[in-house]
Amino acid sequence: MVMLNKFNQVQEQWGGSNEVIDHWLETRQDLIVEFCQLAALQPSSAKSAVTELPSPKELQSFCQHLIDYISEGHFKIYDMVMDRWRSTGFKATDEISSTYAKIVLTTEPLLNFNDKYAQVVKDDELSDFEQDLSKMGELIELRFEVEDHLIQLIADSLTIPPGA
Repeated sequence: MVMLNKFNQVQEQWGGSNEVIDHWLETRQDLIVEFCQLAALQPSSAKSAVTELPSPKELQSFCQHLIDYISEGHFKIYDMVMDRWRSTGFKATDEISSTYAKIVLTTEPLLNFNDKYAQVVKDDELSDFEQDLSKMGELIELRFEVEDHLIQLIADSLTIPPGA
């Protein structure tokens, strides 16, 4: 899976560089694992057309990991970076601000998935689930890609003294 391969590359590049980033990457890995487990239940060309829907417990677990991941980024990682910047006198560039804005654009659709599926019960039909899960995968992959770019921009910015 492309998402997992990209994660391994990011982990190799950033893993061990900072405790907060390590925790964030662990949270990302948990989300990827949960997503892959849900996606494995969906039909593929090698399987029959019968869709096995996830249990409410599986959906709740995924939704919790999704919320944990979003929260980790917004309330821990970004705050840590801003604190570091304030302490060094650095200000965000236009590219950093626009990259962060792209991440924010993915937040609402991800939260909408959570709102729709976090409280399902066994008898719910989940008729849109396959399509929603596919969109979710695309959004998560896009978010990871943009976050990785932001991490690189931030890392680059912290190596240059303010005013240089």
